[in-house]
Amino acid sequence: MELKDRIIVVTGAASGIGRAMCLRFAEEGARYIACVDRDLKGAEETAAMMGGTAYRVDVAIKDQITAMIDAVEDIGPIDLFCSNAGISVAGGVEVPDDDWQRIWEINVMSHVWAARHLVPLMSARGGGYLLNTASAAGLLNQIGSAPYGVTKHAAVGLAEWLALTYGDQGIKVSVLCPQAVRTEMTRGHEDHVAAIDGMMEPGPVAEACVTTIRDETFLVLPHKEVETYMKNKTDNYDRWIGGMRKLNRRFGAFDT
Repeated sequence: MELKDRIIVVTGAASGIGRAMCLRFAEEGARYIACVDRDLKGAEETAAMMGGTAYRVDVAIKDQITAMIDAVEDIGPIDLFCSNAGISVAGGVEVPDDDWQRIWEINVMSHVWAARHLVPLMSARGGGYLLNTASAAGLLNQIGSAPYGVTKHAAVGLAEWLALTYGDQGIKVSVLCPQAVRTEMTRGHEDHVAAIDGMMEPGPVAEACVTTIRDETFLVLPHKEVETYMKNKTDNYDRWIGGMRKLNRRFGAFDT
């Protein structure tokens, strides 16, 4: 799909990958870009950079997502919805239920709620595009953060399900799975295991998204090493887990 003259929504647009997406989509000639974030000031700053429109939305609240979608649809049909907002929570199974619930709502249910509302609309008009941000952790797991690894796996699984279920109705789906990207989430964690292959700037991540959307392929892998790690995992699962245990001993807990 070409992005020129498209109506696009990007959540998590106040900074980082979301902001880079908005700027890059504007360069491609998008007609209207909704810059969505809980941080309205940051969303407004992004919108001011590229002539977009800011929306304050907490993606952990279903009704706020659906209301925003309806507001944008009043302007015109959404061609591309980038469900990009996400958070991380450090720790394992001992993490309190409230923290598990919030990361589940933001990293998984926000994708569900957006798709639930948008897919019928897109299907009725012959198609549309969903780009969901997950993480390499959704393919490989996350040292030191069970909530992050689990929810990002779920995000990848949902994207797969949407692609195989609605592809015949013209719905295109891609899932973004980078390793460490220089954002507010990763600030202070430049030496963490996720950055073992380097800390990427948001710009190249957004560029990879544009290329993937244009080619209409499923996986967005800005860090090319991830594909090799996936192959190693499926080639010998037990050996892969052994390697991850070594990384766990080396890097320890992921403190947010």
